[in-house]
Amino acid sequence: MRFVVIKKRSIALFLICFFVLSVVILSLQGSGTASVYFGESIRRVPIYRVRTEEKKIALTFDAAWGADKTDGILEILQRYQADATFFLVGFWMENFAEKTKQIDAAGFEIGTHSNTHPHMARLSSDDIRKELSVCTEKIKSLTGKDVSLFRAPFGEYNDRVIEGAEALGLTTIQWDVDSLDWKSLPVQETVTRVLSKARPGSIVLFHNNSEHILEVLPPILTALADQGYSFVRVSDLIYRENFTVDSRGEQIRN
Repeated sequence: MRFVVIKKRSIALFLICFFVLSVVILSLQGSGTASVYFGESIRRVPIYRVRTEEKKIALTFDAAWGADKTDGILEILQRYQADATFFLVGFWMENFAEKTKQIDAAGFEIGTHSNTHPHMARLSSDDIRKELSVCTEKIKSLTGKDVSLFRAPFGEYNDRVIEGAEALGLTTIQWDVDSLDWKSLPVQETVTRVLSKARPGSIVLFHNNSEHILEVLPPILTALADQGYSFVRVSDLIYRENFTVDSRGEQIRN
């Protein structure tokens, strides 16, 4: 009778390999959450920020409800010579067609934020495309310009949403600096939050009708400008070719 002697080291190595293989299989099977393997995402992710050494930041404003503060935002941005991108919902444009034209006439960029602000990750591929195509047509009818950027309502997305956007020539944009202005935090808390998180290549999220937006913008713009930052459109920040997007949503030039 022959006995096979298995060393403890071999057993430990086998268990480690088995564990790693199990994790990979489970990751590949999961589609509802972001699955990451060795730092590379196995599902599609939007652009959260851009890797760059240039001190450029993209200010973005989502518009879905209300427009009372839109004139003030435009005035502040122009005063500070700051460019920005506005993501507009279709029904907002129906209610505020003149504001939409005003944003465009002031030279700011407009992207789609869907037509009805649904939870798009729950929609079928056909409904996703309808949400996006209807809204982009509204933007074009009001401004005469094509649309190249999309931001998902609630920041919710999955592969189906991103692929649906890409099929229409749209790049999906998230953010890496959330002002949380919709929470109506004290002004200084919002200012400190944005300044502490902003860095070269950041995309900052604001809302066009948040309670303190007209109060938080001037100190944020002043402080960042003093640090040498310029404020650009999203389309002037992101790379359009020869790039990759890592698992954290950072766009990197190849």
